[in-house]
Amino acid sequence: MKQLYAGIIIATLSWMLTSPITAAGPRNSYSNVVNPEIPMEVEFAGQKISLDRVDMMERLDRELTSMVYTHGNTLLTIKRANRLFPVMAPILKENGVPLDLLYLACIESTLDIRAVSAAKAAGLWQFMPETGRQYGLEVNEYVDERYHTEKATLAACKYLKAAYSKYGNWESVAASYNGGMGRISSELTKQGVKSAFDLYLVNETNRYIFRLIAQKIIMENPSSYGFHLTEGQLYQPIETIDVEVSKPVPDWQQWAIERGFNYMILRELNPWIRDRQLPNKSGKTYIVKLPASQDALKRSRQNARVYNPNWTK
Repeated sequence: MKQLYAGIIIATLSWMLTSPITAAGPRNSYSNVVNPEIPMEVEFAGQKISLDRVDMMERLDRELTSMVYTHGNTLLTIKRANRLFPVMAPILKENGVPLDLLYLACIESTLDIRAVSAAKAAGLWQFMPETGRQYGLEVNEYVDERYHTEKATLAACKYLKAAYSKYGNWESVAASYNGGMGRISSELTKQGVKSAFDLYLVNETNRYIFRLIAQKIIMENPSSYGFHLTEGQLYQPIETIDVEVSKPVPDWQQWAIERGFNYMILRELNPWIRDRQLPNKSGKTYIVKLPASQDALKRSRQNARVYNPNWTK
């Protein structure tokens, strides 16, 4: 055994002495790394934003560079958006919220419906429990509508519109989503400015609006940043039917089996269900989604739809 180890060591040393190694490692072993171009201005939520100011350019450069090279999360967000944006976008449009605010959900959760932060913020829009309740969501041990795509998106619209009525610009709205309305309002007053672009804030909040803009830039034209997908790689919407539930459900697993599906499928399509039972003493009506058919769950039977044609360029 000692002779084997000695042989390995000698072979390794021999390779190191004869290989073309520099102080930084083997020559010609690096991937081509391209820095994203930063434009002189961008448009966000209908507003043209100048990036001529050095700090504005550098703040966007930091987020765009980081996001371009965080391949896994960026790819997953684009794939999930193909399934979720067709549901979320009409809600924003109906409520008068610019569609660019969809990218807020992207940076909050990477569009993972089941996302939970260390601080217990949950769902696509990462509502804290009390904030969710404040904007009309049911949050308890049996039902948590922070995980309900449509209802959480509507709650987010309520928050965003309330913040916009206070600030009058979407960059301050975005900053308040991260830092809270109280803090942003206080700092705008203390620092004597009207826009979050001109605020000195804690690092996370200071970066937030630029992460939002970077997400938009990439997702509007991902191939320009090295992300190449086919129709089949985008997550497709699943055709579902709505089933009304107005009575207690003693066992969701049995409820699902009686309708031809299992508990896993039920929870995947209805992540707002948080327990194996639903007491529902008030007789409230809940809408439960089930696959329209067994074929609705099969890739081979799906008709590929692309929400944004630029995603498959």
